[in-house]
Amino acid sequence: MVIAEEKSVSVERVLAEWKKRGIRNVRFELPDMHGTSRSKIVPIDHAGRYAKTGLNMYGGAAVLDSRSDVVPGTLYNEEVAYADQLLHPDPSTAAIVPWSEATARFICDASWEDGRPLAASPRHVFRRVLDRCHELGYEPLIGMECEFYLLDLQTHKPLFSGYHIFNSVRNTYVPAIERIVDEMRDFGIDIITANCEYAGSQWEINYMPGSGMAGPDRAFSFKNGVKEIARREGLLASFMSKPFADSAGCGSHTHMSLVRLDGGKNAMSEDGSEAGLSKVGRQFIAGQLRHAASTYALLAPTINCFKRRRRHTFSPTNVSWGLEDRSAFVRVKGGSKESRHIENRAPSGLSNPYLVGAALLASGLLGIVDKLELEPPAHPPAEEDESKQKLPTTLEESLSLLEADGRITELLGEEFVKAYAVMRRYELQRFADHVTDWELQEYLEIY
Repeated sequence: MVIAEEKSVSVERVLAEWKKRGIRNVRFELPDMHGTSRSKIVPIDHAGRYAKTGLNMYGGAAVLDSRSDVVPGTLYNEEVAYADQLLHPDPSTAAIVPWSEATARFICDASWEDGRPLAASPRHVFRRVLDRCHELGYEPLIGMECEFYLLDLQTHKPLFSGYHIFNSVRNTYVPAIERIVDEMRDFGIDIITANCEYAGSQWEINYMPGSGMAGPDRAFSFKNGVKEIARREGLLASFMSKPFADSAGCGSHTHMSLVRLDGGKNAMSEDGSEAGLSKVGRQFIAGQLRHAASTYALLAPTINCFKRRRRHTFSPTNVSWGLEDRSAFVRVKGGSKESRHIENRAPSGLSNPYLVGAALLASGLLGIVDKLELEPPAHPPAEEDESKQKLPTTLEESLSLLEADGRITELLGEEFVKAYAVMRRYELQRFADHVTDWELQEYLEIY
């Protein structure tokens, strides 16, 4: 992690420019374990000082569970006497927030007082894998398609029903959509397409992929920005995997390619070969397949994610790959040598972009390091190929597989895997203890 003087100097330049533009407040943002933005607002006159020294924040903020419970055993609570962490702004993430008056933001990295990084912080986890990618001579290019619902703020019900994908009237059914498209561009996120999705009140807005850390940074900024803009429009935006039993789920299809640091060429593409893939591209896919079951705990991180995974819904159920096959775990895309890349179909709309990026990049790199041979593509549609290994069917199963995968744990970091597994199991126990409406309806009167 870079927290040296030159980084502060760059931040100071940014702050000086912001002052000229009338910015009064600066948000220091920390991506937590769920991809949610945890932040403090700092008046701009104090932001420079905190950039140099680090802004104090409760150290366990990154490992809170989805209810913001303080979870014991996650390494950053009772183990460190609930100490503060220090947030260090990354100047490359500087952006004025168009939907918030006179406000700008930095995404931050975190350290303890002695300078040690909080190794379970999602941004650190991705950087750890990114550094390994650079050592091997590649830069990842990552784009994420995050589907979401816009709902009535009070009732949490959809704004309209039915299935109207790409319907021009539904595309801009509420002004919030056009506002998201416009203000995201002002925020520095280059929007390329926007449309209503398969289900009523569901949308997908896509943007240009980013190199290296910019890939998950853009997804984090987009998702949290959509929620903020929707709230200002009197709506609730939700990326929840399966908010309604009778409606479509939300995915976060993740597009990845590797660019050679030496020469800048697409390392995964080779004209004339099977599916247009180079040896590196084939090895990268083979790695994602080999580690699919153990990384699934990060791609589908909640119990709700498993309710999205059904056949004939374009959500993968097995470990497979195919050319332009929407039901496969890995889908090969791109018509030209330059644009050829892979799309992993498993990540959920609510998954953390830093952890998804780290998991898929780590597993792909292990395929390259181990020179794996890629198995034949699944018989299309991939979801009906019974010869392929099934993906985990419960979160507990996928967490156990993650902990047992020493190669992935080594790349992501033992500290992260420990904190993550404890936090998720705490959520699972809360769910197990919860008495559901179904149970009451089924058992209360008859028994």
